[in-house]
Amino acid sequence: MSLNVKNVDSLNFAGKKALVRVDFNVPLDGSFNVTDDTRIQAAVPTIKKILKDGGSAILMSHLGRPKGGPEDKYSLKHILSAVEAALGQPVKFATDCIGADATELAAGLGAGEVLLLENLRFYKEEEKGDQEFAAKLAKLGDVYVNDAFGTAHRAHASTAVIAENFSEKVAGYLMESELTNADKVLGNPERPYTAIMGGAKIADKILIIERLLEKVDNLIIGGGMSYTFAKAKGGEIGTSLLEADKMDYVLELMEKAKAKGVNLILPVDTVIADAFSNEANQGLVNSGEIPTDWMGLDIGPKTRELFGKVILESKTILWNGPMGVFEMESFNKGTIAIAEYVAQATQNGAFSLIGGGDSAAAVNKFGFTEQVSYVSTGGGALLEHMEGKVLPGVAALAE
Repeated sequence: MSLNVKNVDSLNFAGKKALVRVDFNVPLDGSFNVTDDTRIQAAVPTIKKILKDGGSAILMSHLGRPKGGPEDKYSLKHILSAVEAALGQPVKFATDCIGADATELAAGLGAGEVLLLENLRFYKEEEKGDQEFAAKLAKLGDVYVNDAFGTAHRAHASTAVIAENFSEKVAGYLMESELTNADKVLGNPERPYTAIMGGAKIADKILIIERLLEKVDNLIIGGGMSYTFAKAKGGEIGTSLLEADKMDYVLELMEKAKAKGVNLILPVDTVIADAFSNEANQGLVNSGEIPTDWMGLDIGPKTRELFGKVILESKTILWNGPMGVFEMESFNKGTIAIAEYVAQATQNGAFSLIGGGDSAAAVNKFGFTEQVSYVSTGGGALLEHMEGKVLPGVAALAE
């Protein structure tokens, strides 16, 4: 791990109450059932280590983006049964994250017991990084463990500020493995090194693309952002996603890639539709030849083959962002194909890192999680780490 950060193995938790920041910001359906418990499962090893030592665990997390106070739909009570199922034991629940209920339950917690606190973001002080709020949370535990890589890029009360209140503060197993695996593609990656960038917006990925140009041999661009490239090159993109203010930038980027000897690979064909709907009429055209009222929603078969050839020749692969609207069955073939190629390359000995967010969701949805080297739980955090920024949640743990 970068910086001087200790991990949970450096501590014996016997008789200690560990205040653990986890990232249980999981998706729920209309009936408040957890539809993907990946983030909950990811925190289990750290919690189990604390309990096995004879300590107790007080879990704190946010869920969603509540507006200025408690909202039932964002209550962590909805995920309590999923947490119990993942840990295989009962979990107590505090109806607040600070205050009398939380204080009493935390104080009465015995060895091997677990307490889940209510949503941290029911207090605006959490996102403001308020020191007083952080101090109130800190009073609940003896040691601080941060295992929430997904929020490590935020300088919030529970992710960074709180650490000042503890002499013993460590990174959980998930935080450690996230940083270790990210450093494999940042440090001295085995070559050829290929980055696959997809998703909707170039604006979100500018800094990471700039950094990758210094590192990679191949840069594959797919997804919604590829249409701005097509337009900038003089093509027609119909009603496809366009960042008009980024057209000059993408032309510069292409020049930069050329100057650095990076192979920048763009789609050659695209699956189009006459509406943003799974049931829309579809067609297939060459890139830059989309009719006026049509939009591109996935990469075409020739592009899949082109990208696949590059991926299969790679020894290090970073993938961030889907190739199309993978949530709709009609436009998921590009994303599935890339997942298959990355899995195949991994089987052949490549190291593959799937960069959080939608890419992680796609890999989970289509069943490729076990076939790639590592699936990150943090989209924004991973990108910022790879952009070279120091993550507040990691810096706060440094000795």
